[in-house]
Amino acid sequence: MPATVLTARALLLDMDGTLVNSDAVVERIWRRWAERHGLDGDEVMKVVHGRQGHASMAVLLPDRPVRQNLADNARMLAEETADLDGVIEVPGAAAFLASLHGLPHALVTSADVALSTARMAAAGLPLPEVRVTAESVGASKPDPEGFLKGAAELGVAPADCVVFEDSGAGVAAGKAAGMRVVGVGPRAGAHGPDVVVPDLTHVRVEAAADGAIRLHLGAHEG
Repeated sequence: MPATVLTARALLLDMDGTLVNSDAVVERIWRRWAERHGLDGDEVMKVVHGRQGHASMAVLLPDRPVRQNLADNARMLAEETADLDGVIEVPGAAAFLASLHGLPHALVTSADVALSTARMAAAGLPLPEVRVTAESVGASKPDPEGFLKGAAELGVAPADCVVFEDSGAGVAAGKAAGMRVVGVGPRAGAHGPDVVVPDLTHVRVEAAADGAIRLHLGAHEG
């Protein structure tokens, strides 16, 4: 894979599928939900990655009242937070986060505080100091609000941020925020990110003398 170099002032990182592989839990929880509602599990799985649960429900059950989706989402978040079986780091995530020490970066996730804290801990990953969670935003990805909020909290213009994402909703959110997007893993490539890497072992971070972050993408670091 030829290497690509992107320069940024800050990095905005999705969690599920990007730093943490939680696919096993997501599959278990959402396929059970699909069965309860008489929906096709494969079709449900095409929708849920990257979005907040209630936003996925609004797509899948468009006639159901919002309050029911919010209540159902609260129950599912509790289920997901309690079920950490199979939650592991995406290859290279720990080293990638360690390489960002002292550089502007934020976690921007559709999970809430409890779920993101539990999953990062289960994967053995440190939580970035700046975090934008479900509680922080009024709209779920693919709305750009979370990424714009992350950029604002870091004091960096959107155009100077690079987003790391794995899902269609997340890639769309990053692009809508006016940011460049690095797609991580097999799901990402179908959604038009600027660059795709198989995992985070294919990312090398270089701190430039002028405070910029240079991302070397594509050379296997292992």
